[in-house]
Amino acid sequence: MTIIKRSATGMPGPALAALVSPVHGGREKHEFPTAASVPKGEESLREAKGPTTFLAQSFRGFSSLVIAVAALTIGFPEEPFAQAPEPSAELTFKHALRLAEERSSSLEAQDASGRSSRERAVSAGSLPDPVLRFSVDNLPVTGSMRYSLTDDFMTMRSVGLTQTFIGSDKRDARRDRFEREAELASAMRSMELARLRTETARAWFDRFYQQRILTLLERQRGEAVLTAEAVETAYRSGRGDQKDVFSAREEIARIENRLHEVRAEVDNSITLLARWIGDAAKLPLGAIPAVNGTRLKMQDMAHQIDLHPDIQILSARERVALAKVRVAREDKNADWSLSLMYSRRGDNFSDMVSVGASIPLQWNQKNRQDRELAAQLAKVAEIRAEREEMRREHHSEVERMLTTWRANLLRVQDYDQSLIHLATERTNASLAAYRGGKGTLAAVLEARRMELNTQLERLRIEKQAAAIWAWLEFLIPESDASADATNSKSDKEPGQ
Repeated sequence: MTIIKRSATGMPGPALAALVSPVHGGREKHEFPTAASVPKGEESLREAKGPTTFLAQSFRGFSSLVIAVAALTIGFPEEPFAQAPEPSAELTFKHALRLAEERSSSLEAQDASGRSSRERAVSAGSLPDPVLRFSVDNLPVTGSMRYSLTDDFMTMRSVGLTQTFIGSDKRDARRDRFEREAELASAMRSMELARLRTETARAWFDRFYQQRILTLLERQRGEAVLTAEAVETAYRSGRGDQKDVFSAREEIARIENRLHEVRAEVDNSITLLARWIGDAAKLPLGAIPAVNGTRLKMQDMAHQIDLHPDIQILSARERVALAKVRVAREDKNADWSLSLMYSRRGDNFSDMVSVGASIPLQWNQKNRQDRELAAQLAKVAEIRAEREEMRREHHSEVERMLTTWRANLLRVQDYDQSLIHLATERTNASLAAYRGGKGTLAAVLEARRMELNTQLERLRIEKQAAAIWAWLEFLIPESDASADATNSKSDKEPGQ
């Protein structure tokens, strides 16, 4: 086997090549010509060591330093077959969504909020800390026994312990309130996840279609340049009109003006996508996902609307309000406290022990506890009314979005099946008439302009359909789509 090795790129003069043959199955031996002649003694010594294999093509007029550098550049052992370079990384649609979720700080904030509520739930289910009390009672401050801790029989040095006991039902109610607040944080996380996916998808689609618009305009500019060159050639040869030359140049200027705008929009789309996924927004985009189908179904719309993040949040808020109603009811049952105190007197007097119990006197429940309970019940009614109104609003919004999305898909089909084809045929007919001397260049340029606008309008409609699809597809987080709709049904108030 013979392997041809080329010199490093950029070396002046003819390419340096060495034909290297395997030496008896051993390691290949690389040799390079030098500017100086090989002494006869060294040549005979080299022949005595074994057969030498090399192609010597001398570089006359170059210094030995250049040849030495070339030898060092290509003289290291290499693999016989170079490996193919790895394909460049692509930013696929799913990869962009995953990166957005991994980088999101708002999701971490909602997770932290949920953990906070769960930690408070554990604390709320426990008894309050006991109170330790140290005191000196009945210390005389006048007379012969003033400031004495042992002379007066009423002076006592006391240590006491007080514990407040909260009923288990009240502690359960308080714990349940914070557990419901943890569920509210989870619902808010679902809403944030839906918004994150929707905005990331729209940013990805925006960059995808802006890039396609840029490619289309650049191709049109290339065609316009060729047309202008042909018109100028005809004019110089006396077969064309000067006004056609200016018309062709004007068309190039129009397209270049639009290119400035579209390039700025491409850069802005990359910036917007980078807001969600970081530096990966600069990677080339992968294939576009199919946008002609969605998880939402019209026949099951009522059930799916109940899973909408906004509805889920209001349902979670209602459960929190119901938990507060339960707490307000339990607050009508007063807590009681038990205290134990040991008192030491002087050596000539007996020590004493005191035991006591205390309970608040809720003598004005009508204006205090009952008012608080009524306020919480009114809050529940408020949230229920808001949820019903929002359910109707989202139901109407989803139906309108579905209708617009389906209409846009049909419009894209019309463009693909007829409108773009007709615009192309019109351009071809105008060009054929112009070449045959029966038409004008202005008609050709107008036909091309209309064809370009038709293709751009198709991209605009398809982009709008993709944006609506993203809104519909991620309206309900996929992880919550299989949840039972009963999660949105509020628990009945205790005692109702």
